[in-house]
Amino acid sequence: MQQTVSAEQAISHIQSGHRIYLHSVAASPQTLIAELVRQAPRLRNVEIVHLHTEGAAPYADPEYAENFRVNCLFIGGNVRRAVQEGRADYTPIFLSEIPRLFRSNQLDIDVALIQVSPPDVHGWCSLGVTVEAAHAALFSAEIVIAQVNPNMPRTHGDALVHHSAITYLVDVNDPIPIVPRSKISSVEDSIAEYVSSLVENRSTLQMGIGAIPDAVLSKLTHHRDLGVHSEMFSDGLVDLVERGIVTGAYKAIHPGKIVATFVMGTEKVYKFIDDNPMVAMLDVAYVNNPAVIQRNHKVMAINSALEVDLTGQVCADSIGTAPYSGFGGQVDFIRGASLSSGGKPIIALPSRTSNGMRRITSVLKPGAGVVTSRAHVHYVVTEFGIAFLHGKSIRERAQSLIRIAHPDDRELLMRECRDLWKLTVNI
Repeated sequence: MQQTVSAEQAISHIQSGHRIYLHSVAASPQTLIAELVRQAPRLRNVEIVHLHTEGAAPYADPEYAENFRVNCLFIGGNVRRAVQEGRADYTPIFLSEIPRLFRSNQLDIDVALIQVSPPDVHGWCSLGVTVEAAHAALFSAEIVIAQVNPNMPRTHGDALVHHSAITYLVDVNDPIPIVPRSKISSVEDSIAEYVSSLVENRSTLQMGIGAIPDAVLSKLTHHRDLGVHSEMFSDGLVDLVERGIVTGAYKAIHPGKIVATFVMGTEKVYKFIDDNPMVAMLDVAYVNNPAVIQRNHKVMAINSALEVDLTGQVCADSIGTAPYSGFGGQVDFIRGASLSSGGKPIIALPSRTSNGMRRITSVLKPGAGVVTSRAHVHYVVTEFGIAFLHGKSIRERAQSLIRIAHPDDRELLMRECRDLWKLTVNI
């Protein structure tokens, strides 16, 4: 087994011009990041590639602009300002396709900075809470530096990595970032009531983190034999497993297993996944592949949006011209669910922002990106109801969406529909 080294020694092997992959989400290797930034004065033009990461991102601060250039494949809050100010880049891409970027060397990775559990007696470490694209990155990189953390849950599936695949091991004892459960408002509770009404027994669930997914899960306590094949999951799912509601018994693939590619939440979900053979943490190129997703029956793909226009176009990655998040797995699962027998792809969002701005709009904001096209969309849900758009004309779509818009916005939307689209609708 390789001898462990200090973070300083390991990071000293990174050179100017290298492209670095950072392990994502709650697996972000904070000790290695801190040392990388400490050594910044000797480095120039180092590209840092990552998806959403929890924790600090000091490499994106203005003072390191000549040392590091961040390339976000999904934008988290810790780098959003850097992207919006032009100091960092955003690459729009389906989450399922990111591993191919690394494996094909289209995005050639020189160094992978990852975080793993300690090796077992056979020398196998685990990527723990995040497999995602890390599996592809570490086997594509010339140098792999891993911080070995006893706090990292030991998960199965593609999470397992033999120590021989790691170039340098760095011992740490860092806490895994905690993401508290969201408080559920009356609006989110109402949305969840409508969404849960679409979920049938023996469905396979995909949903993310946040108040709406948590609210939906809380409404499923009378369902039976639900399964999970999801990009990620959090604490809310654990409650349903403990109550015997999530069994996976009727899944067509991986029956009895909860399939995911990353996990984030509190200690509750981290303890649940630790050495739990019910949980299969798999490569995102597989988990998010629509051809794989559709093999399960009754796939319920529940995703969010920033705004939806009256034709059904979904903006989920930008606010106007300002990049905000990313494509993630929304299109992967919306398409996979639509091809699943009995599947239901769902976009769920409040009718207004917290500042009272419309989220059901006549047209998207100038510069807003379309993540999910109008042809992909089937269901849109707000606190005022469900709009079913698949196979509907633009006029029928507009009419359905205005009906679930905020009541104070409906008259204006009808006027704009008439003025912009030359369509008269009745609600």
